[in-house]
Parts: sequence; structure tokens; C-alpha cells
Amino acid sequence: MAHTVMLAYSGGLDTSAIVPWLREHYDAKVVCVAADVGQGAGELKGLEEKARRSGADACVVEDVRERLVREFI
Repeated sequence: MAHTVMLAYSGGLDTSAIVPWLREHYDAKVVCVAADVGQGAGELKGLEEKARRSGADACVVEDVRERLVREFI
């Protein structure tokens, strides 16, 4: 049975390189997860496509700005 790994994904070199490694070494499906905490649309632009090009099965970008402010700031 294949495992599913959820990876906190930034789109940087380290998280992009680990996607194929997880697939190869653990025969895992990789779901990348990124959080929009207000860093600006430019930072998240193309993130889903980049994750898929790295070999991710899916990429979820969650807008958590309101929750961050309400619960943590």
C-alpha cells in the first residue's frame, strides 16, 4: 500500500527537491501544502504548477490570513 505524505511546501529548492526523493524512497504519493499568511500573491504565483512539475500528486494553497490574525496575533 502506498503512503501519502503531506509536505509543507514553499516552492524553494529544498522542498522541490524532496518531492521526487519521497516518491522514490518511500513509494509515496506527495501532497504539497502551502499557507498564504499574507506574504503577497507574487510569492504564491505558480506554486501549484511548480509542485506538480517536481512530481507532487497535488498541491493545496490554503488562505489562512484571517485565522492567523484572529487566533495568533
